[in-house]
Amino acid sequence: MAEDHQANEVSIRALLRSLPVFTGELPAFDAAATPADPVSLFAAWLASAIDGEVPEPHAMTLSTVDGHGQPSARVLICRAVDGTGRWYFASSATSRKGRELGANPHAALTFYWPKQGRQIRIRGTVAPTGAERSAADFLARSPASRAESLTGRQSDILDDPAEAAAALQAATAALAADPGLVAPDWTLYALTAADAEFWQADEHRRHTRLRYERAGPAWRRHLLWP
Repeated sequence: MAEDHQANEVSIRALLRSLPVFTGELPAFDAAATPADPVSLFAAWLASAIDGEVPEPHAMTLSTVDGHGQPSARVLICRAVDGTGRWYFASSATSRKGRELGANPHAALTFYWPKQGRQIRIRGTVAPTGAERSAADFLARSPASRAESLTGRQSDILDDPAEAAAALQAATAALAADPGLVAPDWTLYALTAADAEFWQADEHRRHTRLRYERAGPAWRRHLLWP
């Protein structure tokens, strides 16, 4: 049995090492010509990703830590970004990420666009934006997404898939009867960035890393070693 596990490990390692990285033509990145704030650079990179047909460029990884210091991560959609350096996302406050943010509001966001060899890593403090904005975000979602959220059981243990189907059917009916219904735990969050790093891959491994750090109302910029 141990030999089988070792053989599998060797096979997977060989498979992973055979996969190419940073293929295709990567965009240029002149760190000396970047804007004074990370939001402007994020907007430019996002536009480039959209123009370059990067799949789901608004998808990002949200990393949180619970009250015991145990991390978890998941991919979700960036809802908005504003000029003050806040990135927005939404979730149930009673979900695992919602509970973790309630216990420890520090979090990180990661965007990864392999087609362009680009990463954006953002760290900061997360806070709810309030009931009015959360309700507006909820009502802007698709009917299917709202019905799913109205079941109110995200991250709970599911013993029987039929139970989830019945809950979704009931939520869909409730939404049809009252299209303005809002899940009470739905929350629009804002992560206020303390720092943001822009990482551009290079096929010769001469990667460029530019970090912005908040300094009061302004930002400091500096390059990092690859």
